[in-house]
Amino acid sequence: MMTSSKNITSKLDYSLVFILLLLFLASCLSIYSAQASGQYDSNFLIKQIIFYGIGCGIIATVIRLDSDQLKKLTWYAYGVGIFLLILLIIAPESIAPVINGAKNWFKVPGIGSLQPSEFVKIFIILALAKAIEDHHQKNPVKTISSDFWLLIKLGVITMVPLILIIKQDLGTSLVFIAILLGMIFISGITWKLLVPIFSTGTALISVIFYFVLLKPEVLEKYLGVKQYQFSRIYSWLDPYNFQSSAGYQLTRSLLAIGSGQTGGKGYGNREVYLPESHTDFIFSVVGEEYGFIGASVLVSLFFLLIYHITKVGMETRNNFYTYICVGVISMITFHVFQNIGMTIGVLPITGIPLPFISYGGSSLMGNMLALGLIFSIRYHYKKYMFSTTA
Repeated sequence: MMTSSKNITSKLDYSLVFILLLLFLASCLSIYSAQASGQYDSNFLIKQIIFYGIGCGIIATVIRLDSDQLKKLTWYAYGVGIFLLILLIIAPESIAPVINGAKNWFKVPGIGSLQPSEFVKIFIILALAKAIEDHHQKNPVKTISSDFWLLIKLGVITMVPLILIIKQDLGTSLVFIAILLGMIFISGITWKLLVPIFSTGTALISVIFYFVLLKPEVLEKYLGVKQYQFSRIYSWLDPYNFQSSAGYQLTRSLLAIGSGQTGGKGYGNREVYLPESHTDFIFSVVGEEYGFIGASVLVSLFFLLIYHITKVGMETRNNFYTYICVGVISMITFHVFQNIGMTIGVLPITGIPLPFISYGGSSLMGNMLALGLIFSIRYHYKKYMFSTTA
C-alpha cells in the first residue's frame, strides 16, 4: 500500500491552491476598481482580503477531517444550520435586521453581518451525500420502491431549510434546488421515477410562469411572492421599459459590458456608473474593463475549477467523497451560470453573487468551506495497489 507523506505540504492539492490564488487576485482587482466609483466610504478590498484570510483558516480546519469524521459531524452541522435559520426568523430586528425587505442576516460584532444560509448550502451537501451513501449500504439491491424512498429522503432534507428561507431569499432557494437536482442525478435513482417527476416539475414551472405574467395576484396571495420579485421578472423581460426603476441595474450592466467590446477599456478606466458593482454585478466591472477577452478568461477559470473538482470526484473511490464533489460542483456551477446570466440579461436578477469574486463575507466563507471539503478529499486520498477503495 502506498500512503501519502506525513508532511502536510506534500498532501496539499497545489492545483486547487493555484486556482484559488487566481480567483483571489481576480476578486481583489475587480473589487478595488468597483469601489473607486465612490458610492461607499468603506474599503471593501481590505475586508475581502480579511474574509479570504478567514476562509483559509476554515480550509486549514476542515482539511484535517477525514470521511468518517465528516460523517459524524454531518447531522450536527445540518441541525445547527436549521436552528440558525429558525432563529433568524424569530430574532428581533436588533439582532437580525430587515435589509432591502429581507431578513437574511445576523449582526455580528467585528464582522458586520453573517448570512447563515450560505453555510447551510454546504451542510445540505453533506447531509444529502451521507443520506445517499447510507441508503445504498442498507439497500444493496435497487428497486423502484427503494429508489422512491431515497428520493423522499433527499426531498425532505432539502425542503426543511428551503421552506425556512424561500420567502426571504429566492436566489439561495434556487441554489438549494440546484444542489438537490445534482445529487439526485448522481444518486442512481432510476429514470423510471425521474422522468415523470421532472416532467411534472417542468409543467408546474410553466404554470407558475403563466401566473407571473398574467395573474401575479394569485401567487402574491397564496405563495407569498413579493412585489419586488415580480418586478425582477418584468424588468428582465423588458429592461428598457423599466430602466428608471427595476430595470435600472440590468440596463446599466448591459451598457457596461457592451461598452467593453472585445478588449475592454483597461483597468480603472470605467465610465458606466453601476450601483452595487462590487457585489452581485462584479462581472459587469470585468466586462467593461477587460472586454470579451477578459470575461472569457474569468469564465475559463471557473471551468478549470469545476473540471478540477470533477477530476477529484472521479479519482476517489470513496462514494461519500464523490457525492460531496457533485454537490459542490452543482452549487458553484449554478452560482456562476445564474450570476453571469443575470448580468447579461439572459436570466432574471436573483441577487446571487459570483463565487470567490463578489464582495461578501458569508458567501466567500461558505465557498471556502466547500473548497475545504475538496482539499480534505485530496489530503486524505490514498492509492491502493490491490484495492479500489480510497
